[in-house]
Amino acid sequence: MAVPKRKTSKTRRNRRRAHKKTKAPTMAECPQCREVKVPHRVCQNCGYYKGKEIVEV
Repeated sequence: MAVPKRKTSKTRRNRRRAHKKTKAPTMAECPQCREVKVPHRVCQNCGYYKGKEIVEV
């Protein structure tokens, strides 16, 4: 079994983990009701997507 020869420093460990943070989701404005929504999804407020009513609200 492989065993590390030296202890990994805090700096090296933190540099490796630098890209693991989560990002806030991108938000877009609904063209129908001007409510904030996730892009490429049906609007939760009015039920429209790409100018067509998909879900009756």
